[in-house]
Amino acid sequence: MTDSYQPDPRRWRGLAICLVAGFMTLLDVSIVNVALPSMQNGLGASASDLSWVISGYALTFGLVLVPAGRLGDEHGRKRMFLLGVILFTATSALCGVAPTATLLVAARLLQGMACGLLNPQVVGMIQFLFRGKERGRAFGFYGAVIGISTAVGPLVGGLLLQVAGVQDGWRWVFYVNLPIGIAAVAAGWRMLPGDKPSGRHQTLDMIGAALLGLGIVAVMFPLIEAEQGASTAHWWLLAIGAVLLVGFVGWERRFSRRGHHPLVNLELLRNRGYAISTGLGLLYFAGFTGIFFVMTLFYQRGLNYSPLAAGASMLSFAIGSAVSAGVGGRYVFRFGRMMIVIGLCAVVLGLAGTALLVADYTGPQTGLVVSIPLLLAGIGSGIVISPNQTLALDDVPPAEGGTAAAVLQTGQRIGSAIGTAVAGSLFFGELTSSRGNFHSSASTAMWGATALVAVALLAGVGDLVRTRLAARAAKLDGVPGTT
Repeated sequence: MTDSYQPDPRRWRGLAICLVAGFMTLLDVSIVNVALPSMQNGLGASASDLSWVISGYALTFGLVLVPAGRLGDEHGRKRMFLLGVILFTATSALCGVAPTATLLVAARLLQGMACGLLNPQVVGMIQFLFRGKERGRAFGFYGAVIGISTAVGPLVGGLLLQVAGVQDGWRWVFYVNLPIGIAAVAAGWRMLPGDKPSGRHQTLDMIGAALLGLGIVAVMFPLIEAEQGASTAHWWLLAIGAVLLVGFVGWERRFSRRGHHPLVNLELLRNRGYAISTGLGLLYFAGFTGIFFVMTLFYQRGLNYSPLAAGASMLSFAIGSAVSAGVGGRYVFRFGRMMIVIGLCAVVLGLAGTALLVADYTGPQTGLVVSIPLLLAGIGSGIVISPNQTLALDDVPPAEGGTAAAVLQTGQRIGSAIGTAVAGSLFFGELTSSRGNFHSSASTAMWGATALVAVALLAGVGDLVRTRLAARAAKLDGVPGTT
């Protein structure tokens, strides 16, 4: 790093505030799933309404990530962070008080946009506040938050429904964000270290933002349709999305040559470590995110578990991820990408074990038995997510941290949409062909998730081998007399 870095004494308190806010927003990705039957009872919501409660949030979340990252880089991440928390808290209240399903869907679209505004600031603040091994530890904590929020969402949702009841219990899934958000704003205003805006208030890249936004919508929309088992997903939009994203890259280059500051600095993608980590993150999120969707369906519909029992059955993944993410962040610079490969191996073994048990075990303690391989998968996940994120941003200048984080997270959102679409399609397809066999349906979907993580593992192994061969060749070139 060439910038003059002076550690801010408030950096760890600032990290804690960012992690609390990040946990709140990421929790809403999974917590709402278990509340869908309650929404149907309380509002008379249709299947289409319920699909958009989930899908609309994911769509607008992914849509605004990159523009939000650029806003944070240019206008100050603390300012954008506080604005994001305020908007997320306000839209959570709107969701909770929604009198109709249509207004609930509209509020969820706004809530997703607020989440997309907030999340790049969290990673950008970590990039700004920490360096070296401390940054690895900070990203380790953030990786733990990602794993825990994804896995514990169904448990928290089930607990709230258990306490508040079926009719209006879904409202408390949103109300729970209000005290957390208010506390985060109050603490962030006083204690979050400020960062200086870049001062690059140049011509707004509106065409770039439009091309990227439309491209992301075109890619994610058919995937989100497929998540709900839709047989008429508009797959032709993927081709249009690809054309729009290619056009976005071409426009960004032209915009930069004119002397303007583009929405995304494409030089980031020439950073090999960043590009590889972004691709690997997309592949990994495609694999591991869909398992929660599938297992929730399996436990609640197939085994008639309550929402609380279903969430508790997946808690082992969260525990394993939380513990190992801290370890991964602490030792990432010692072991590098080898740690990610080891973690991916553990996830593949854990998911394969889960697929085998779900298919064959029909005893009374299915949730307890399946929690064992899920624990292994969670341990592996913790030493994939945080080290991969740390290595991705290691050579990125802090001034570009928000945008770089947003591109990385956009890849993760697209990966999540792909993975959930694949898992959902496999699950519902097998459920139809097997005439309602939930065990074989869940097992088939879990094998699909395992295959996606295996692809990420192959990519990680290939990168590791290439890096070591390049290092060996450079060492030989430096020895006198060698050619």
